[in-house]
Amino acid sequence: MGLIKLQDKTFKPFLSEEQILAAVKSVADKIAADYKDQNPIFVGVLNGSFMFVSDFLKAYDFPCEVSFVKLSSYQGLTSTGIVETLLDLPENIEGRSVIILEDIIDTGRTLKELIHLFSRTNVKEFKIATLFYKSSVYRGEYPIDYFGLDIPDKFIVGYGLDYNEQGRNLKEVYQLNQTTMINLVLFGKPGAGKGTQAEFLKEKYNLKHISTGDVFRFNIKNGTELGTLAKSYIDKGELVPDEVTINMLQAEVEKNPEVAGFIFDGFPRTTAQAEALDAFLESKDMTINATVALEANDEVLIQRLLERGKVSGRSDDQDENKIRNRFDEYNLKTAPLKEFYEGQSKFYSVNGIGSIAEITERLAGVIDNL
Repeated sequence: MGLIKLQDKTFKPFLSEEQILAAVKSVADKIAADYKDQNPIFVGVLNGSFMFVSDFLKAYDFPCEVSFVKLSSYQGLTSTGIVETLLDLPENIEGRSVIILEDIIDTGRTLKELIHLFSRTNVKEFKIATLFYKSSVYRGEYPIDYFGLDIPDKFIVGYGLDYNEQGRNLKEVYQLNQTTMINLVLFGKPGAGKGTQAEFLKEKYNLKHISTGDVFRFNIKNGTELGTLAKSYIDKGELVPDEVTINMLQAEVEKNPEVAGFIFDGFPRTTAQAEALDAFLESKDMTINATVALEANDEVLIQRLLERGKVSGRSDDQDENKIRNRFDEYNLKTAPLKEFYEGQSKFYSVNGIGSIAEITERLAGVIDNL
């Protein structure tokens, strides 16, 4: 078992086929001890439980019947909070012992709907069995009568469980591979060393550095659909709409599912962009963990840029007035962003003066304590 990719997510091995089948047999043996002298009705909950029900019936060597209901509360990685009944209860269950076979029980929303369905019937009794049980997040008021494995609250796929309808056919179970996801926004005046520090941070934490300027240049140079669209605005002297920039960032994120997070450099530049970035990341079940500003005295940075200008040849690094104008623009634009992220308790200021190693150590101190 190795890493697998389903659409835009990467998953790591969690349970082998042997471990799963052993858990299935354990559930079958426990139920058989109570019902081997009866003829219970097993009700599987679709779609997720079809593999569990199949293997369960192979392991259950006593008289029984089987049927299915179909409920749904998940889209992507998260529960919608709304449980739909898509396939109703079987007929002729009055006076019978019914055992619900669930693939997984976490918050208990789906289970609550099942209990509601059976409360309108005259069954002799009904009990609840699940292969996987997330006891740490279960908030239901009903006891779980049988379970195979108590597992941590991590998103899993395989053995009937899906991510956007993919992965159900896997024989093993895989866990979402984002236990150390770190997403940063890096701020800093020109000359503060953002690019240098981003290089060190991406190596240290397996992050992807996304520089908005680099992304724009790549898309325009390669004539991508988004690049062509962005260029049409630039050629008219207009600002590129935030939606176009967000779509470029989304493409970069989706191209790098193996990394442990992202460093966003050059975006956002406005509060509206920060809100758009939050919305985009939320759609990917991600968030900004911290925004870090490399702070440095203007006079120190001016001398640093003037020295850089001698080597780089950049005209805007050789004129002190232009440098100060860039600082003023930075202060003007960053102030609202600082307030925005401080409101989320995600803004950190780091001293950007010192050796590269010293500054990296300061940044690491912030990240390691997130």
